[in-house]
Amino acid sequence: MKNFFKTFNIKQLSVFFIFIFSIASYSQPQRTIDFTKCNAVLKINASDKKVSGQVTYVFNAKTINDSISIDAKNMTITNFKVNNKVTLFKNNSKTIRFVDNYNKGNNIISFDYEATPKQTLYFVDSPDGKQIWTQGQGKYTSHWFPSFDDVTEKLEFSISIIYDKASQVVSNGVLISETAQSDSTVLWNYQMDHQMSSYLLMLAIGNYENTAISSESHCPLQFFIEPNDKPKFEPTFRHSKAIFDFLEKEIGVKYPWKIYKQIPVRDFLYAGMENTTATLFSRDFVVDSIARNDRNYTNVNAHELAHHWFGDLVTAQTGKDHWLQEGFATFYALLAEEQLYGENYYFWKLYEMAEDLQKASQNDRIPILSEKASSLSYYQKGAWALIALRNDVGNAAFKKIIKKYLETYSYETATTADFLEIVKKVTNYDTATFQKVWLESTSFPVDIALNYLKKSKCIQDYFAIAEMKDQSIQNKEAYFLSIINDSVTYSPTKVEIIYQLQDASFDAKKKIIMAAMATNDLQIRQAIAQNVTTFPDDFKKQYETLLTDRSYITNEIALKVLWSNYPDEQADLLEKTKHWIGFNDYNLRIEWLTLALRTKAIATDAKLKYYNELLLYASPKFESNTRQNALTNLIFLDKNDQNYLIFLVNALIHPKWQFTKFAREKIREMLKNKSHRTYFESLLNKESSDEIKILSKLLQEKRD
Repeated sequence: MKNFFKTFNIKQLSVFFIFIFSIASYSQPQRTIDFTKCNAVLKINASDKKVSGQVTYVFNAKTINDSISIDAKNMTITNFKVNNKVTLFKNNSKTIRFVDNYNKGNNIISFDYEATPKQTLYFVDSPDGKQIWTQGQGKYTSHWFPSFDDVTEKLEFSISIIYDKASQVVSNGVLISETAQSDSTVLWNYQMDHQMSSYLLMLAIGNYENTAISSESHCPLQFFIEPNDKPKFEPTFRHSKAIFDFLEKEIGVKYPWKIYKQIPVRDFLYAGMENTTATLFSRDFVVDSIARNDRNYTNVNAHELAHHWFGDLVTAQTGKDHWLQEGFATFYALLAEEQLYGENYYFWKLYEMAEDLQKASQNDRIPILSEKASSLSYYQKGAWALIALRNDVGNAAFKKIIKKYLETYSYETATTADFLEIVKKVTNYDTATFQKVWLESTSFPVDIALNYLKKSKCIQDYFAIAEMKDQSIQNKEAYFLSIINDSVTYSPTKVEIIYQLQDASFDAKKKIIMAAMATNDLQIRQAIAQNVTTFPDDFKKQYETLLTDRSYITNEIALKVLWSNYPDEQADLLEKTKHWIGFNDYNLRIEWLTLALRTKAIATDAKLKYYNELLLYASPKFESNTRQNALTNLIFLDKNDQNYLIFLVNALIHPKWQFTKFAREKIREMLKNKSHRTYFESLLNKESSDEIKILSKLLQEKRD
């Protein structure tokens, strides 16, 4: 994603390794053992965070001399049979390996397993009970399901899950049946109709309502949402059908699966994940009509859907080919946004990407064609490479390339060399130079990018304004006013004007600021909120109108500025804004509570109530983004407070690594405080748990 949740659109895809011991050096078409189908019946034990199941695999053997292995991390395996014969196997806590009782041709493996995964299968709390979801990418599905860490091993999955009938259970493919197992449980049976890599296997369980519609091509589209979030359904999924219909036409190959589902989950590790037929995405993108102006699901929505062709249908064969997934998904998401929001939006996003890539290239010395390339390279430079390719060969030829590439490698894996060979066959394009410039060089080809960007008038306008940065306000005031008042000029150009005025006195920039406020453009007004933080009293009423803008970010900025600038009016300001909540992370409410606790005019008993509420938001009853927001403010209010320390300790075992990292860093800082160290040390004697074990290591770390 870009802007506020830019980092949310960044995820690392790990390199997957071999599952068949004897054919490590061969590519997919040459394998001597080929797994083709999997049937499994799973039981989820939410209270103990366990998964167990009965698994059957079908495989075809060209020879009978190979040791065969299935990836299974820290699992108990029982009842292991090959072709219905009890078979000796070795379980080393990483793989199940066997050599006996299989024949040339088709064979069947069956076994039972149980696991308590420490990653990949997550159990999180929600107001309506447990929410359970998986994230195989980067952490491996083999932590919760015996499968294959090698992406080239593709097979058809049929997964059945037994769970509480009050919940919705979602997995890959079409829901074939729901069968009662007891008074309280149901078996959901899902079936895939094509082969896929194991890392794309998924589960999502929780209290959801769902809505189903059809695409223009009559593919079922199913959208899930928590009951309490139902009023946010339309703003969240506003463009989902339009994105699906556009990508199917633009890519030129029909959506390759029988159904498409989208499920928001709490505390998701990334922005989204393209599990085959079922995208999981962060609940941060479940938004109301106001929040949608600051962040929305559109880019993530389009990106994860595009992966259903580029990643799910055709999978990058190795880590160094990862741009074939992320670069393509980023590229097609941009095209979808251009379709929805216009050409100016498209070119502006391209410009932002180019700026980021140019800055990064000064230190990033790893090219796209590397297993160690950065996410910025895989995603954004990969997308720019495709933009350059399309510009060079023409749109019609580019579409032929994409169609042939997808049809040639459908339900298989491909390399960069495979893709470039298709390019060369279709167009006779100089792929060697393309590879050198875009895929092997660590620099970003600024000249090529600029030539493309200058096709856009909005970029030309922006460059013209940016070049005036060092001129005096007197010299550019008239021109700036004409741009501000021009309804055609794209908003980011006007925002640049506001930034250029940041250090000028209010009197010097007043005419321009007043004109900018009058545009009622949310982006421009937000720029004013951010950059005009001191002003004379006669501008106060104008500035107060920012409190009513349909932007939670603008509202928060304006609240803090007005509270700071007018101490005698703090209580009145807080009274007017006391019902604010904001995003799912409670940004407005948490900021309001923080300011209330710092306001002298508010009574002590009220402050105690507000403090307890802020402390509550730091507790495990809320999502990690809310907790981190509350903890940050509690630390800001009083670094010596001990009441929130237990919540930092709780965070050490949270599934979201970003929150865990935050907690570790804060605890390390607090261990410098003697009273805090004493408190943390006291916890070691009270209980033994995973978070206490981590805390113990942190305490020891400081002693060394």
